[in-house]
Amino acid sequence: MATVPEELAYSAEHEWVSGDTDAGVVVTVGITEHAAEALGDIVYVEAPRVGDTVVAGEVCGELESTKAVSELYSPVSGVVTAVNEALERAPEAINADAYGDGWIFKVELSESATDLLDAEAYAASVA
Repeated sequence: MATVPEELAYSAEHEWVSGDTDAGVVVTVGITEHAAEALGDIVYVEAPRVGDTVVAGEVCGELESTKAVSELYSPVSGVVTAVNEALERAPEAINADAYGDGWIFKVELSESATDLLDAEAYAASVA
């Protein structure tokens, strides 16, 4: 079974959020270990760009694996402040370390994120 760290918040679309989820705070976003395992070997990441506005629940990029192309949804709303450029050279970092080196982008929240799941609820949803 995939790891579900207690300190993170989760979306129903299998993204995780690290950090305080109040408006004005910068949070880190990635996909869960469960999603990475389901996708298989990730070979390409299309992330939003720095300065892009993302909206919770809307598509903001794509992940291409050896199995399929999957849409990347933003779990929060705000402005992208950083993108993990290392994923351009090594997208497999998501498979190897989904909650660490495999982070995808950072967002300054334009509003508090209230629709996220805690670890227990996310784990139950994928069990």
